[in-house]
Amino acid sequence: MDNQTPLRRRIYGAGNVLVESFHLLGLFAIGGATVWAAATAFMVMAQKGTATVEDLLLLFIYLEIGAMVGIYFQTNQLPVRFLIYVAITALTRHMVAVVNIHENPVLDILIMAAGILILALSALVLRYGTYIYPSRRRGFAGEDEGKGKGKES
Repeated sequence: MDNQTPLRRRIYGAGNVLVESFHLLGLFAIGGATVWAAATAFMVMAQKGTATVEDLLLLFIYLEIGAMVGIYFQTNQLPVRFLIYVAITALTRHMVAVVNIHENPVLDILIMAAGILILALSALVLRYGTYIYPSRRRGFAGEDEGKGKGKES
């Protein structure tokens, strides 16, 4: 590794700076857009004078996206389970909308419920997998992932 030329080290260093800069800029853009979208949704609710279940679920989606950006910013690890939680919340929100619009939405509800079940099982598998096969780095919630069955701590 030390046999790299000085030029190659400078190029790799510059590349790392550019990648890290893009990474931080992207995180700030996503975080800012999430705050902006949540604030706009809240203002629409305030102007209506009421908040529906769909509105509240939308705010939960924004909350999860904000938490995911914060965790990614702090740990440089993308919490995939949060994406699954966002998808579950979005399907639930869509299910509420379908129930409010259609007279007999039985098939639609069954399909969305099956999707929610698959996503919930996926979150369970991911959680179980990180417990059984922990990474060497600390978990995103400050938990020590080295406590799985395969590792002694």
